[in-house]
Formats: sequence, structure tokens, C-alpha cells
Amino acid sequence: MTTANNSACVSAIIPARNEEAVIAACVESLVSQPEILEIIVVDDQSADGTAAAVRNLMRQHAKIRLLELKELPQGWVGKNHAAWQGAKQASGEWLLFTDADAVHDGTSAAQALEIAEREKAVLASFSPEQVMEKWYEKALIPYIFCRLGSLFSYADVNDAHKTTAAANGQFLMIRRDVYMSLGGHASVADEVLEDVALAKEVKTAGYRMWFGSGKGIVRVRMYRSFGAMWAGWKKNLYPLMGGTPESTGREFFRAFGPVLATYIATVSTWALTNNWLTAIGVLVVGTVGVAIAYDDELRRNGFSHRLVWHGMIGRLLFARLVWASYRSHRRGRLKWKGREYPVRTSRASNG
Repeated sequence: MTTANNSACVSAIIPARNEEAVIAACVESLVSQPEILEIIVVDDQSADGTAAAVRNLMRQHAKIRLLELKELPQGWVGKNHAAWQGAKQASGEWLLFTDADAVHDGTSAAQALEIAEREKAVLASFSPEQVMEKWYEKALIPYIFCRLGSLFSYADVNDAHKTTAAANGQFLMIRRDVYMSLGGHASVADEVLEDVALAKEVKTAGYRMWFGSGKGIVRVRMYRSFGAMWAGWKKNLYPLMGGTPESTGREFFRAFGPVLATYIATVSTWALTNNWLTAIGVLVVGTVGVAIAYDDELRRNGFSHRLVWHGMIGRLLFARLVWASYRSHRRGRLKWKGREYPVRTSRASNG
């Protein structure tokens, strides 16, 4: 296995569709890392200046390559096809799949290689630090990641004796020979959650993997508008939360229940006492109670306690979104970045 002391052993692969605004920052955060042999940007039929931005960077850095796709074959999710085409062009011993909106610390590849060597893992994945600027990002994204931290704990994923498997496609590094032997992204061509699906294949095949926090190593601002955030999580949330009507119901009521209980208690107190001060007191106590519980979740998952007061609206957004995601998946059609994909509701499958 390659150690962190061996340089230029990683091929970085960046699937990109309409990423003109962010692609340069991603590429520039990778290009100076000595462990990275080449950076392959796969332009997935972008309608903006993504390819032009990459060509401009190519004039400055020899290790950057641009692969422009002309079509999307039937049965493929766009990101998966782009990742697979890039992987087939790669020559590194390790393949680093990363999203175009990810910005890396200058040692991200070295740290992943060190972890892989220490843990004897063929796959190493970081869950990136989340950059959040708007109120809706601060409300929804931490709540979702707290739930993911509960459902896919790092300890369980990294335990070879447990079946729990997960990875984050925003930073997923895998040994090339293992990736190819498992069929790579071609084996998960139609999966919406290709990162989780790949992790499952790796673990099922008996290989060791490592998944952990990428705070201080790689950061991502996933969505830059409410509409994009809603569409992205609508695509992913149902399978992430379990992919069944029962799991959807549990998550819906787990999020909405405390809000509803606080509301009912406040209204009931007003109706019984006709005292608005007492009713407000009940509202405050209920809100603070929910906030205290959420504060503990935020701290355990590496988020600032300052986000705690976004928790109530985050619960409401999450409840509505998990229901919308369920309905979209049950209808069998998903829309993302100008494309529509069929989904098989029997499979729990970032695109």
C-alpha cells in the first residue's frame, strides 16, 4: 500500500456540471498538493463557462486535464457517469473523487493517505466542514447532519464487524485497483446516493474503510440558494433516512413532534388559564427544552452552539422536506440539474 511519504500517487477526479462559479477554487486547492499526480475535471455537458474556466487553469498548471462529455447514456445518473469516465482516464494508485464546490486544505490528500495506511483501509472519506451563510442553510443543514451522524456513526462505519457503511462523495478516496475490481461507478450507475452505495460494496467485499470528520481538511458550501438546497436534499433525503415509508414517518414525527407538542401545550395553557403570560412561559420552556437537546446534538457533530436557535425552523423544514423526498421517490422520478431520473423505490441509493 502506498504511504503518505510517496508523492504523486493520487488522481483527483472532479465531476462538474454548470460549476463555473466554484470550479477554480476547487482545482486551485488541489493543484499544489504534491501527492496529487493529476486533476481530471469531467465537464458533464455544462451550459455555462465551466470548461472555459478549466482551460484557463490548464494554461497555468500542467497537471490539470479536461474531459468533456457529449452525452449521458441511458440508465446512468450524470455524476456517476462523469466520475466513471474520469476514473477510466486516471493513472494514479489512488482515486480521489471530490465535488466541484469543495475547497481543500493543502494537506487533504496527505491526511487521507496517512489514515488509509494507519487503518489499513482501501477507502478513506471525509465528511466536509459545512459552510453556511443564509438562515435556511443554518436551519436545515446542521439538523440533517446531526441525523446522519446518528444513523451512520463514524464508529459503526469504521467497525469491520458491523454492516453499517457510508461515505461522502464530496471527498472519497479509494485505491484504484479495488475500485476497478468492484466495477467502480459503473456498478452503481443508477444510484442517487452513489457514495453510500460504493461504501457498501467495499465493505461487503471484506475491505476495510474509514469515514470521519473533515473539519479543517475540506469545506463545502453545498447550495447557494434555497431552491437548490431544497432540490438537492429532496433528491437525497428519503434514501438517506432509511428509504422506507416507516423510516420516513419516524423521521417526520421526530422532527415535527417537539414543535407540535410545544404549540399544543402553549395553546392549551392559554385556553385553560386565559393568561397570556403563563402561555408564553410554557412556550419559552418548551422552546428552551428543545434547544437544550439540540445543542447537545450540535456539539457531538462538530457544529457551533450558536446554531441552536435555528433548531425549531430547522425541524419544520426537515419534516416538510423528508415528506417531499418520500413522495418524489415513491413517484419514481427525480429531477436534478436539468435532468430527470427514474428511481426504483425498493433501493436506498449525491449526484
